[in-house]
Amino acid sequence: MGPCVALLLCSLCGVLLGQGAEQISMEDCCKDGQKRASDNEDCASIPLISASTTCMIVQEQCCVKVLEDNMCAVGINVAKDQGACDSLLTSTCETKTTKFCCNCCLLGKEAQANGLPCDHDLSVGSQCSKVSRVCCMEGAPDNQTTPAGQAELPNKDETKENGDSPVLSDECKGKCAHSCVGNDTCACFKGYKLKPDGSSCEDINECLLGAANCRGGERCINTEGSFRCQREVSCGTGYELTDSNNCKDIDECETGIHNCGPEFRCQNTQGSFRCLPKVKCGPGFIQDALGNCIDINECVSQTEPCHRGQVCINTVGSYICQRNSVNCGRGYHLNDDGTRCVDIDECKGAEKVCEGHGCINLLGSYRCECEPGYIFNSISRVCEDVNECRHYPGRLCAHKCENTLGSYKCSCTTGFKIAGDGRNCDDLNECESNPCSQECANVYGSYQCYCRRGYQLSDIDGMTCEDIDECALPTGGHICSYRCHNTPGSFHCSCPINGYTLAPNGRSCQDIDECVTGTHTCTENQSCFNIQGGFRCLSFDCPNNYRRVGETRCERLLCNESVECLAMPLRITYYYLTFPTNIPVFTNIFRMGPSHIMAGDDIQIAITDGNEGGFFKTEQVPTGGVMSVAKLINRPQDFELSLELRLRRYGTLSTYLAKVLVFVTQDEPRVPYNPLLE
Repeated sequence: MGPCVALLLCSLCGVLLGQGAEQISMEDCCKDGQKRASDNEDCASIPLISASTTCMIVQEQCCVKVLEDNMCAVGINVAKDQGACDSLLTSTCETKTTKFCCNCCLLGKEAQANGLPCDHDLSVGSQCSKVSRVCCMEGAPDNQTTPAGQAELPNKDETKENGDSPVLSDECKGKCAHSCVGNDTCACFKGYKLKPDGSSCEDINECLLGAANCRGGERCINTEGSFRCQREVSCGTGYELTDSNNCKDIDECETGIHNCGPEFRCQNTQGSFRCLPKVKCGPGFIQDALGNCIDINECVSQTEPCHRGQVCINTVGSYICQRNSVNCGRGYHLNDDGTRCVDIDECKGAEKVCEGHGCINLLGSYRCECEPGYIFNSISRVCEDVNECRHYPGRLCAHKCENTLGSYKCSCTTGFKIAGDGRNCDDLNECESNPCSQECANVYGSYQCYCRRGYQLSDIDGMTCEDIDECALPTGGHICSYRCHNTPGSFHCSCPINGYTLAPNGRSCQDIDECVTGTHTCTENQSCFNIQGGFRCLSFDCPNNYRRVGETRCERLLCNESVECLAMPLRITYYYLTFPTNIPVFTNIFRMGPSHIMAGDDIQIAITDGNEGGFFKTEQVPTGGVMSVAKLINRPQDFELSLELRLRRYGTLSTYLAKVLVFVTQDEPRVPYNPLLE
């Protein structure tokens, strides 16, 4: 026991020295550790009640102290009961403590047996000497709890009842923890013993010293100044634990926790109860589980209740015996004198035994001559129908056989009809009755329905042909380029009303060039420009100091050395572009540059007007500059851009302006298919 505790103290010493302790009641920490040990918890994993390291150590040490006392008490009891410690193993620290106390107790018992003094001075350690002295003094009054030379006082409550006891008079000038007995001598209350300092008192562990009077099956738990006994095993079903630690039978009948029915009364037994019927059955009856009285058939339950020559007849609650009369067997009856049995001619009786079949009388019986398709049953004595379908399976009918009285009948499965011989089956041409809504093909034993192009067979009945909505198919959105119209068995495509016409393939839409066909509405002073799905009427006028050259160009007139005039572009050219929406970003749509490049040319190009949305951008190239799409254009709209090119050649700056009209049209117009619009 000593070495195990020392190891635990050493392992915790460094932690204690390395951390500061909080201000907390060590008594509370110790009481918590003692309670954990009493509840059989592991002292190595006690939940902390404070962050203080000192409190944690006190918790563990007080817990270990209680466990050690309990283990030591077990060893002392083994030494007292068995007189030997061989049954105790020493594989763990706990079992070593138990065997340690057992061996020390044996030393004390041996000293008592040999008449040696209990206060021997052997070098076995203070703990072993204490245990040995307790076992040596076994049997002496009060020696188990009060060592020699120490005074024990009554409990605190008892001293109050005794009034002014001389024990309570303080002649020791207040140095005693409990009480003073005079002559500067201190004493402790019952359950405590005086410490070596002569003034302080410490609790006596009655469980460790074997002074507890706990019974078998109970465990001793030390408390401050006393002890208590706790049962190790519960009382079990039907019992309850009393305040005196005894098991008391529970009277289920008195407490009303039984499950006896209304026809029964409850009778308490030790640990349980019984349900007894309220009504008692008389002789000749037996009571069932529900309390009902059932008549006993004595003729069956008893062996030969009547004498020989008598017959037993059961009655309610009893039986009677009657004398036997002459009894003829089956097929015989008494003669007119009642003295003997004669044969009965069943064939001539009023009862028609063979029912349409021939009858042959026999002694004590009869036999039927059955018609074809029947067989005589010798047990039931009737002509029974022969099931030809079961007796000759697969040999009478080609398909199905149905038994009839005295014969059988053949039938065919679906898709066949009975042949002329009444046994075989011929294929039935179901198409003659027009079961299909369109096309029918007869097959052996069945038929198959087919549909014309543009229809499909119904999944419900397999006979009706339903129109295929080609426009609603997963690929229907790609059948027509603009709009799809479903028709019974087919479909057709259409194009927008204005600007498009249906292509020869019947599915695509082609743009109508109104400028070529002459269907535009432009005036004579305007030029027609075709775009996807429509057209634009264009016209322009040259600004002042410019003259028109050709259909799309204006050139500057002479400037007469005017600075403002020289800063104006030499040439203004109009360009018309059209493309669909959603063309890729960075696509080049316009290129601008001088007709020929010379060494030393400095070319700059920029959009000066019309690019408020930032949909276009320019960049330099060796031959001039290009304009490309900078942002995705996802809706139709028109742009009027001014693109300026500045050319510096041989020190002279020339400016050229391009007016670019961009018409963005809808990319592949398409109408989503909606069958409700058809």
